Amino acid sequence: MPRIVSGVERAFIEQMPKAELHVHLEGSVYPETMLDLARKHDVRLPIDDVDAARQWFQFRDFPHFVEIYLSVCSVLLDEQDYARISFEQAVRAHRENILYQEVTFAPASFIDPRSSASPDVVLAGLREGRRRALEELGVTLQFILDPVRTRSEEEVMLLARWCADNLGDGLVGFGLGGIELGYPPDRFADAFAYAKDAGAHLSLHAGETDGPHSVWAALNVGSERIGHGVTSILDADLVQHLAAEQVVLEVSPTSNICLGVAPSYADHPVRELYEAGVAVTVNSDDPPMFNTTLTNEYLVLAEQFDFTLDELEAVTLLAVNAAFLPQDDRLEMAGTFQNQFERLRRQVGNDDPLLP
Repeated sequence: MPRIVSGVERAFIEQMPKAELHVHLEGSVYPETMLDLARKHDVRLPIDDVDAARQWFQFRDFPHFVEIYLSVCSVLLDEQDYARISFEQAVRAHRENILYQEVTFAPASFIDPRSSASPDVVLAGLREGRRRALEELGVTLQFILDPVRTRSEEEVMLLARWCADNLGDGLVGFGLGGIELGYPPDRFADAFAYAKDAGAHLSLHAGETDGPHSVWAALNVGSERIGHGVTSILDADLVQHLAAEQVVLEVSPTSNICLGVAPSYADHPVRELYEAGVAVTVNSDDPPMFNTTLTNEYLVLAEQFDFTLDELEAVTLLAVNAAFLPQDDRLEMAGTFQNQFERLRRQVGNDDPLLP
């Protein structure tokens, strides 16, 4: 049963420092930017004004989601486009006090590429956006390459090699997104091993639209964290394993509801996973497509799943500790977060003596 979040709690959630581990770059492009880039490149879209675009972006079903996603990709064609959208990502993060984001991107394949935006072009733009984000906003962006699981073994291996050759300066990880059913990660085990041996972190999507066996398969190829992972709740042995090993799940409740992973918040297992000791983080996935933000996802945890402010702070610090950063950087960031939480509690607590 949803509860009413007090004004003080809402202020705390809105102002609290945040870290996000699971958000898609292409899925974070807003309609205004998409239209602007379409005009720049003379790309024809199904809509041609902002009001129509905003209406079009309202989630209907998965095929519609894919249609929008591909349309966004069709207007991202040069280095400047990627510099723009990565910096805009940071601007929005800054408004929500998101200090750190790991952003997943899916570049064109080397085989039969869909556009002129080669991986080299994409990464150059991302690094420029990242530089500006840190210098102008104090927001740290890092990037995880998604080779897309519907591609061939050859394509994924080529992207793994490219990722290995370009690690650093923001590129930290190699993942796997796309349709789970029928595309198990063990098809690409050699690519994951190659990327991991080169120093890339691994975080694979699993347990979203397929069952617990998908999560086991992701773990078997070396995934350090799991993107989504909510169907793990259907396998008690898996839940026990995730809790014992503190494998981090990158959970996105609103995305899961929109995509039918759970029929409603009341049926979503995030609270059950958390109480079982699983390392749960909260994320926005594709914010404009699901009409959400990271702040909204924290409010969802409070309103729909009765997470306390103490628990929300713990979830946030867990995300910080799971960040794909060197240990010293991670500890420094954890200290920054803890200091901000302490100041926020003093500030907001003055208005509410019951605030923990």
